[in-house]
Amino acid sequence: MHHSHKQGSFMYPNLTSISIDNYNDIKRYTLRQEGGYDILKIYFKKENGAHQLFSKSVKFKFPRQNKKIPSDSHKNTFQNISEINTNLRNIIKELDTVTHEIKTKSEIKLELINEIQHLGVVFNAKIQEIEEKIKRL
Repeated sequence: MHHSHKQGSFMYPNLTSISIDNYNDIKRYTLRQEGGYDILKIYFKKENGAHQLFSKSVKFKFPRQNKKIPSDSHKNTFQNISEINTNLRNIIKELDTVTHEIKTKSEIKLELINEIQHLGVVFNAKIQEIEEKIKRL
């Protein structure tokens, strides 16, 4: 393992793994789902005196992990669900620590609403699948 003299690389190994070591410059991050990927975007504070119009940002794409879970409707059958990559989950934990993101209630509400909508999509797909099976009987 190479030892970097930058303070903090041991504190945030997951951020270091995606080559981010200027933790103090991180302003915020966004996370969105796109197809089978989670897109993480990290925004940095503008440098003092720099004539930057936009704050610098970097974008990372993480494939979602497919997980087989036992199907409720049929014994011994599984359905695939996709979930956030473990690596990305760890990176986000570190980002939360770094940004000390104090989320507002409305932000938390929005996240929960999105989660509900996602579950709705999954459930509806499952229900359709079962209805198709019923039709075929």
